[in-house]
Formats: sequence, C-alpha cells, structure tokens
Amino acid sequence: MATASGRNPAADRAVTAVAASAAEPTVHVNGHLVPRSEATVSVFDRGFLFADAVYEVIPVYQGAAFRLREHLARLDRSLAEIAIDNPYSDRQWSTLIRDLTDANNGGDLSVYLQVTRGAPAWREHWRDEPTVATVVAFTGPLYATSPGAADDGVHAVLRDDPRWHRCDIKATGLLPNVLARRDAAAAGAFEAIFHRDNQVTEGAATNVFALHGEELTTPPLDARLLPGVTRAALIEYLDSIGRRCIEQPVPLEQLVCADEVWLSSSTRELLPVTSIDGQRIGSARPGPVWCDVQDGFSRWIREHTGWL
Repeated sequence: MATASGRNPAADRAVTAVAASAAEPTVHVNGHLVPRSEATVSVFDRGFLFADAVYEVIPVYQGAAFRLREHLARLDRSLAEIAIDNPYSDRQWSTLIRDLTDANNGGDLSVYLQVTRGAPAWREHWRDEPTVATVVAFTGPLYATSPGAADDGVHAVLRDDPRWHRCDIKATGLLPNVLARRDAAAAGAFEAIFHRDNQVTEGAATNVFALHGEELTTPPLDARLLPGVTRAALIEYLDSIGRRCIEQPVPLEQLVCADEVWLSSSTRELLPVTSIDGQRIGSARPGPVWCDVQDGFSRWIREHTGWL
C-alpha cells in the first residue's frame, strides 16, 4: 500500500534494494536503500536546520526486532506531538526495518529511524507550506551488556537538567544530552544523570533505577523524561519474576546512597552504576540484585522479538 507521500517500502525494495554483500553499510533514505556514501538529504531539511524531527532506536537480535510495536507506538506519538503525519503504517515500518536489517546482514544490531518535517524551499521558523516528510534509517552496533560492565560496572556524573520541558517527545534536539555526555567522558564516566528540583529525571541516554534493600524505584513518567521501551520492558519482566518496581520520585540524596543504581536503554539493556561523581555506590561493584536480574532479563528480551 502506498503512503500519502506516494512511497511504498515493498515496491521500492524491489527496485532499489542493495545486495547484502555490499562493501559498505546500507542506509534507507526516503524509500530507497543506498550505500552509506550515497545517503544524502537536502541542506534545507528542517531536521538539519531546526531539529524539527523525531527519532527512534530499535534493537534487533539475530534478525528480529525487540518490542517493535511499542517502539512504533512511541514514534507515532512523538510525530503526533509535533504535528507531523506518520508517513508509514506499522506494517510498512516493519517491512522497511526488516529490509534494512537484511541489507546489513542481520544479526545483532540497532536501527535508527528519523522523520523530519521535510525540506521546504527556504529556511523559515514557520510557514504554512506543505512538505513531504523526510525518512532516514540506518543500522549501528548493539552493545547490550559488555563483559566489562558485568565485572566493573560503569561510572556516572550528576548534572542539572537544562533541557526543554517536553522530554517525553523523542526529538532530535539533543545538544544538552551531547554536552552532558561530553562532561561525563571528560570525567572518565559513562553517563550523566540529570536532575531537576533535586529530583532525578533520567540519564543523558538512559533511564535510571535505584535500589534500597528490596525496594527498587524509578522516576515516574511525565514530560521531564522519555518513556523508555526498555524501561517498561524491565518493569514488566521484574513483575513476572515477583520483583516489584515502584514508579515514584527519586530524590538526589536517595540516589547517591542507594545500594544499587541501574541504567536501562535500548542498545545497552541494563547497566550497573558503581560510582556517581566519584562516590561509590554499594560495594563499588555490580550488585547482587543486578547480577540476578540481568541474565534473566537478557534472555527474556531475546524471547520477545519478532516482526509485525
């Protein structure tokens, strides 16, 4: 079925698919699969000029996507929140993503999708001019939990949250996140954990969990943080094994004195934090509850993959 813009991923595939044996990665640009070196968009694209765009990152395990329906629902919501019509149906997105992963030899990888408002004739903050959405997708590594993280955990730093007040939209305007990650790297840390009004919001690219004794908490969903698909999956998995996660505010003082702190994301699954701003968390080693949860959660993720 063609979209309103006239594009049809299945038909385009037959005309423009790039062989899986291509020497360089394959990228999807507006209905076409092309070598990465040929993937271009207009300099007038509003995603480039204004970050007038949203994105999604979907993990793929052995050629099958994890929680694809949930990722596409979040993409649809983000598009609706900034008034961009979704260019594809869920099944068309599924076909597009599967074709892209096949063209990049499948296996374990992540898929990045970006939809912008398109490329008008000139740069203006706003003008009622119809445009066709730009759709770009490419694959990248899927890190999951590295042996180093399992052995040593990761370090984090705290940063005031300077971002806009609609962090629930997965928008591409990530300069504060980039700068926070830069600060973290300069301090020898993996992640920067944001806080606002003395309350933890989220990491620059992760959701945050804090364990005190048997009580695991994570900040509740609101406009200050992204509704992470892996965050929701972890809560569901914990419930299935009889461990409860409470969604409630996490004050900074509770975070830094937690027995364990975890970070979740689509490309990293679940990471243990062993120090924050140089202050050790728990024993400064991945905690026993994380060790108990991570192996089962990783297996559970791989059991919940597929296509639409």
